[in-house]
Amino acid sequence: MPDRNPEDKKYSVAAVGDKVRGFLDLVRDKGGFQLRYDLTDEERPHADFENPDMVVKFSGHDVDLLLANKAELLLALEQLTAEVLHMAPDEHSRLCFDANDYRVMRVEELRLSALTAAEKVKKTRVPFQFSPMNSRERRIIHLALRNEPAVRSESAGVAPHRNVVIYPADMPSTALSNKPAFPMHRRRR
Repeated sequence: MPDRNPEDKKYSVAAVGDKVRGFLDLVRDKGGFQLRYDLTDEERPHADFENPDMVVKFSGHDVDLLLANKAELLLALEQLTAEVLHMAPDEHSRLCFDANDYRVMRVEELRLSALTAAEKVKKTRVPFQFSPMNSRERRIIHLALRNEPAVRSESAGVAPHRNVVIYPADMPSTALSNKPAFPMHRRRR
């Protein structure tokens, strides 16, 4: 994935850093969090998978709170910051929050999971269905498999239950790709 031109970096530290700092300082102070953060436009540890305009790296005593429950709070802060910046959904990947290299390790975990699942599909010729994940993580799975000609990947289901299914390259999609991984139950009236 090629780097964007500097002029295209709509969400660089110079362009939106003050707004991001203002929001994060408010959250940190009102929430009583003991956190520090650094904003940078230069970091791209997995440029083939993510190419953000700006990275926000957290440190400090309360960083474990950000990373609890699969980094739920870290990802929520990233989402809220994207809302504060009025980012369109297709631009959310231009902003990346991280702490203790969680994102770096998660990208590597997804990449290895995709390659392992692809090997299983090649050997068994049985489609493999991942658990539901957000669009950014699904994209990493798809990109990890782009050089695997014996398999193909598709996103399937409806958010928030959207997932990735890996098929042998010559196998058509099945009903599996149209069903959510976890069926939604209707409420009884």
